[in-house]
Amino acid sequence: MNKFEKHVQSKNNDVVDSGLGFIVGFLGLTVIYVIAQIFQIVAG
Repeated sequence: MNKFEKHVQSKNNDVVDSGLGFIVGFLGLTVIYVIAQIFQIVAG
């Protein structure tokens, strides 16, 4: 065991962290898309 394995900063599950990152990124892009659609409907 190397010295980095002895002192781990985060013991969270990586699957949960990556899933949360995917959801946050997806929601951010969805918000941008919805705002663009609202502007297109209002301007059209």
